[in-house]
Amino acid sequence: EDSNGFEFRINKEQSSFHNRLLQHDLEKNYSGRQGNDHSSSITSFPVLQRTAEEKILNSDRLTLERQKLTVCPIIDGEDHLRLLNFQHNFITRIQNISNLQHLVFLDLYDNQIEEISGLSTLRSLRVLLLGKNRLKKISNLENLKNLDVLDLHGNQITKIENINHLGELRVLNLARNLLTIVDNINGLDSLTELNLRHNQKDVDTLPCLQRLFLSFNNISSFEDILCLADSSSLSDITLDGNPIAQETWYKHTVLHHMMQLRQLDMKRITEEERRMASVAVRKEEERKRESHKQTLLKEKKRLTICNIARQWEIQQNRVALVGSLNTNKDNEPCQINGSAAYVFPEESRSLDTLLSSAVQGLSVLESHLVEVEGDTLYLYGSGALECLDRNWSVQTAAAVVTVSFMFMEFDEIVQVLTKLKTKFPNSVHLKFKETNLVALQQFNALAQVNRIEQLTVDPQGNPVVSFTLWKYYVLFRLNHFNLQKINGIEVTQNDIVMAERLFGILAYVASSELPHYRMLPLLGESRRKQFHYLLEGKGKKSGIGNEEGSDNRAGGESTARATLNYSTKDFHMEKLEEIKGRRTLCQTYVENLVKEAADINLKNESLQKLWPQMFIELVRDAVVEIRNKNSYMKLCLQRIADQKE
Repeated sequence: EDSNGFEFRINKEQSSFHNRLLQHDLEKNYSGRQGNDHSSSITSFPVLQRTAEEKILNSDRLTLERQKLTVCPIIDGEDHLRLLNFQHNFITRIQNISNLQHLVFLDLYDNQIEEISGLSTLRSLRVLLLGKNRLKKISNLENLKNLDVLDLHGNQITKIENINHLGELRVLNLARNLLTIVDNINGLDSLTELNLRHNQKDVDTLPCLQRLFLSFNNISSFEDILCLADSSSLSDITLDGNPIAQETWYKHTVLHHMMQLRQLDMKRITEEERRMASVAVRKEEERKRESHKQTLLKEKKRLTICNIARQWEIQQNRVALVGSLNTNKDNEPCQINGSAAYVFPEESRSLDTLLSSAVQGLSVLESHLVEVEGDTLYLYGSGALECLDRNWSVQTAAAVVTVSFMFMEFDEIVQVLTKLKTKFPNSVHLKFKETNLVALQQFNALAQVNRIEQLTVDPQGNPVVSFTLWKYYVLFRLNHFNLQKINGIEVTQNDIVMAERLFGILAYVASSELPHYRMLPLLGESRRKQFHYLLEGKGKKSGIGNEEGSDNRAGGESTARATLNYSTKDFHMEKLEEIKGRRTLCQTYVENLVKEAADINLKNESLQKLWPQMFIELVRDAVVEIRNKNSYMKLCLQRIADQKE
């Protein structure tokens, strides 16, 4: 044994052959340079020579399995070799086999090869086994056009490439690689078996494919492999270990779309299974159609809400613009400092392919939306308030516990609050979002509702939430409702006490300064009688306190709090118009009275001036008439006669 060579034994098919490796007299020199240092090393290749007896016993085969080889030895005098086995060694590069031009089978399984090379002269090669190496790329197979089997499993290949020319390839094994998509296999017209187990993605179809192994490829959607349904040659497929294999519809769906299959996941398919699959798929398709219909309705709802939100935004910006124009006296450019546009989480996304064509018909969208979902009535847009006049079924109306208002003015909501008492008697939770709640006094209007246990005011579109004491004011003003939660937070006894301390004096001042004629409409019939009784001085202070306390305990609204009411802008304008009309009427009436009195006084003054002269003339005319007594008597008789006629 030489120091530069080595000797080993091979035992193949229960026969003992001795292959002697001798040191070859050829040496290949490699030189490298690092920095300013120069070094050279000589790498020698072992030479394999078999005896004539060994060649006769196994002339076309050579097995060098598990020999701890790090390089391919030089095989001398073996030009007719057809099978070469280098399994389970440590070879890093394919070399020294270019002279084996009759080689048909080359096995380099379980080595450390990083690149496919040194095969350009092996034009007769039919089987190439390079599984379990360190390959990262498929390359240098241009001249292997007769290749029938290519095994590249257990490598680090990320892309299929450079194999389109292998028109004779029948078996391709790419299992346990790093493939994310399987493409560039259009030219593999003879491929009948493709193994893609333990990769990442889907596969395109092939015209002659019979067996396909896709186990453990992280396939989660049937659409990823739907193209295989067009393959009439596919008879055996494995999909176990993928997410879709865990679905209840998996087997039925695959069998329905791939009727030509004989085996699925290594199990033979029976006719009964095909029949059951057909029935199950029909049911699944019906379910999908219904689901598709519901999806369309949801999409229409989403688009409608977005349209309502845009209209609301435009309205708010218009109001803000008018306000800024009114306040901008120097004709400077106006800046609308409103809240950001309302955007739904789904609005930023594009429509699914499934819905794109169907949704195109929804060009005319509603300006309001009414929806009952569970125990909640959702009202979007001011037009939705008209729905309260519907003939709601008793069951639906009784089921509504929460009423949600969105994209409408609070003043418009106030006008229908009384209807909530009769239409939805069990509603105890009110929600407000984008309703322009801007002042504390607006909460006074909620006293009209029959009952409230929870109140939710979203900060979006309701500036009043930014006020520090708004919750305490709500607790004080709506004390008779015994609110349980405000914006999802439990109301404590300390909160109620603090509210009373902060706003109790406000209610006292408001009630003490309010005229009696304005207070009476705020009271009920029993309270009016009590109020008249107190005004007459017949009540005692102690009695007043007891009556007020009993009224609160009974759930009624106290007189002091009742004085804190709210008038909407429209109601206020109507009142102003009414007052203006009354003022005009009174002014006209007084003006007429003054004018008439002035005329009477003027006439009286004129009469006083003319009366002396008139009196003299009257006396004179009377004296002249009775001066001739006979003539005067005839004249009187004539007048009497004329009157009788």
